[in-house]
Amino acid sequence: MEAAQVTEMLYALRNPAGIPTFPIIFIGLGVLTFALHILFVQLMLGTSLITIIGSFSNDDKWRRLGAAMLEIAKVSVSVAIVIGVAPLLFVQVVYDPNWYASNVLSADYVIAFIFILILAYWAMYFYYFRNKVQGSPEPRSRWSMILSLALMLCVGFIMHALTSQMLYPDQWREWYAPAGQMDYSGSSIHAYNLIRFGFFISLAIPVAGAMMITYRRFKMVREDADMEFLDWTAELGKTWMKVGSVISAVLFAGWMMTLPEKAGDFGTSIWAILGFVMALFPAIWATVRLKNNHHFCSYMPLAIMLVAGLVIATSREMLRFTIMNDGFGYNFMDYKIVMDWYSTGLFFGTFAIVGGAVLAYMLTVAWKAGQTVGVYTPSKAVDRMGTIALWIIVLWVIQFFISGFIVWAQ
Repeated sequence: MEAAQVTEMLYALRNPAGIPTFPIIFIGLGVLTFALHILFVQLMLGTSLITIIGSFSNDDKWRRLGAAMLEIAKVSVSVAIVIGVAPLLFVQVVYDPNWYASNVLSADYVIAFIFILILAYWAMYFYYFRNKVQGSPEPRSRWSMILSLALMLCVGFIMHALTSQMLYPDQWREWYAPAGQMDYSGSSIHAYNLIRFGFFISLAIPVAGAMMITYRRFKMVREDADMEFLDWTAELGKTWMKVGSVISAVLFAGWMMTLPEKAGDFGTSIWAILGFVMALFPAIWATVRLKNNHHFCSYMPLAIMLVAGLVIATSREMLRFTIMNDGFGYNFMDYKIVMDWYSTGLFFGTFAIVGGAVLAYMLTVAWKAGQTVGVYTPSKAVDRMGTIALWIIVLWVIQFFISGFIVWAQ
C-alpha cells in the first residue's frame, strides 16, 4: 500500500468517540507501566533460571540460592501479569488501529496466549509444591520448572510479535489476503525481530544479579543470617549484573542495526544512544560501586535496573512514534479529545490511592515476614494498614456501582 493510503486507513480505523484526556498522558503512563511490567518479567525469568541451575547443581550454595529465588519468581509472575494489563490498555487507546489489526491477524496466538501463560504458572507452582511445600532432600520434577520457563518465553515471544506487527500497516493487507486469497484463520505470525526479543530477555540476567545483591541486604539483618552464603550470593549477583549488561548492550546495538527503513536514522539518534548507554550502565555501575561488601549494603541495584528500564522504555516508545509518524504520517497527538475529568480522576485515584494502599500493606507484610525468624505476627499498625486498604477497596466498589447506575439511568 502507498504511504498516503496507509495514513488514510489508520485515521479511518480510529475510535470516532475519541479519548477522554490528552494522549501524551496515556503515552507517559504506558512507558512507566511498561518499564515496571518488563522489570518483573525479567526478574521472573532471571530467578527462574537460577532456580533451574540450583536444582541441577550439587553445590549446597546453588541449591539454597535456587530455593530462595523460586520464592521471588512465583511472586514476580503475579506482579508482572497485574502490571502488564496497564501498558496494553494505554497502547490500545492511542494506537488502537495498530493494536487491534495486529491481534486480528494473529488471533489464534492471542487466544493461546492466556492458556499458555496459565500452564506456565501451573508448572511453576507444581515445582514449588513438589519441593518447597512437600519437602525433599533432592529436587523433584525439575522438568516442570524448565517447562514453565520455556512457556514464559513463548508468551513473551507472542507479545513481541504482536507489537512488531503493529509497525507494518503497509503489509497488513498482504498478510490478510496473500495473493488475493482471504485468510481468516489468524494462525500466522507475520513479523518479529529475534535480536530485539533477545535484548529484552537478556536484561533478565542483570536484573537477577541486582536481585541477588538486594537479597543479601534484605537477609543480613536477621539473627540467623548466614553471611558466608549471603556474601557469595552478592558476589555472584555482581558478576551477573556486569556480564548480563554487556550482553544486553550488544543485543541493543544489534537491534538498532536491524531497524526497518521506515525508522530512518533512529539507530544513530540521541534516543538510541541513551538506550545503549543505559543497557550498559548496570555493568559500569557494578564495576565502579560494588568493589567490596560494604557497597552491597543497599537496595540501589534494583533501583539502577528500574531507571535503566525507564530510559530504554522511553527509547522504545520514541522508536514506535518515529516509525508511525515519520514513516506513515500517523500522529497520536492529534487524536480527538473528549475530556472526561471523572474517568481521568478515577484512574489516577485508583492507581495512587487504591493501588498504593493495597501495595503498601502487602509490601510491608512481605518485608516484615522476610526479616523475621520463625512465624511473623503483624503489629497493630500493620493490621490497621490492612483494614484501611480493605475499606478503600470497598468504597471504590461502591462508587463503581453508583456511577454505573447513574450512567444507566441517564
